[in-house]
Amino acid sequence: MWEAISERIAFYAAHPGESLWLAFGVMGQLVFASRFVVQWFVSERQGRSVMPVAFWYLSVIGSLMTITYGIYRLEPVIIIGQFGLFIYLRNLVLIHRERAGKMAESAPEAEEKFP
Repeated sequence: MWEAISERIAFYAAHPGESLWLAFGVMGQLVFASRFVVQWFVSERQGRSVMPVAFWYLSVIGSLMTITYGIYRLEPVIIIGQFGLFIYLRNLVLIHRERAGKMAESAPEAEEKFP
């Protein structure tokens, strides 16, 4: 095991571009995982389970970063694992559609005057 780790470290040391891709992939996973920290924090503040909009944005950003890394590495498991991206985007569409509807309902209606 230590030999494999040593070989991997030597590989990344010899290929700085690969190190940048690895860092990008790790950052994608961290962004994706941070959505649960945000959800937990907001839920604790409100004293109930809440799914904040930031959860869905972090899901999209983390998923896009991770799928980009997976495509670069040609890793089908990583690529397939990011198909939830469509669900995250759909949730954002639904949230924004609902908010637009609420704003339209609360806006004073302009009366049209015909001469």
